[in-house]
Amino acid sequence: MPQIIHERPEDAALIEPLLEKCFGSERFKKTAYKIREKLEPIRELSFIVKESDKLLATIRYWPIIIGKHTEALLLGPIAVEPERQGEGLGVSLIRKSLQVAKDLDYQIVILVGDPEYYEQFGFTSAAENNLSLPGPVEDRRFLVKELTSGSLSGVLGTVSGGGIGPQPAGRISRLQETATEITKLTSFAPPPEA
Repeated sequence: MPQIIHERPEDAALIEPLLEKCFGSERFKKTAYKIREKLEPIRELSFIVKESDKLLATIRYWPIIIGKHTEALLLGPIAVEPERQGEGLGVSLIRKSLQVAKDLDYQIVILVGDPEYYEQFGFTSAAENNLSLPGPVEDRRFLVKELTSGSLSGVLGTVSGGGIGPQPAGRISRLQETATEITKLTSFAPPPEA
């Protein structure tokens, strides 16, 4: 029976042949590959589907920045062994990984893929949300999903690979960050009138 597990270091040797089988060497020329070229996938969000010793599917996420200050995730590639496609392995991987990403407090996920497939997971047009990629891509295939409602509010710009890193003092927080911090504050009753 197929089982979803976290990707392990020894699985890397099996993942590349599956990606080659599914996408060929042309994949390295695509904009999404260029963005993640020098990045490491996020380990907590890298999953595989195995059955016995056979790798059936893989999914990875990568750290990205939208504009200059908004951290997000780049989903992909997701690949399923061609003879096992249509069994729901990809759907299960996407649902599981998106839930884990949300549980880890990630806010935004982007990807390049077929909107007819990804709309079932809540992905919509990234171009219509004022986002762009630093290379060629069909606007209809450039997609985004909010993991937390309102997380795209005020977010715009071009996607680049990597995390923000330490921020200098005085960085302006996003609206969602501020709202999250406000919910953590304890409310105080006004002092009694004298």
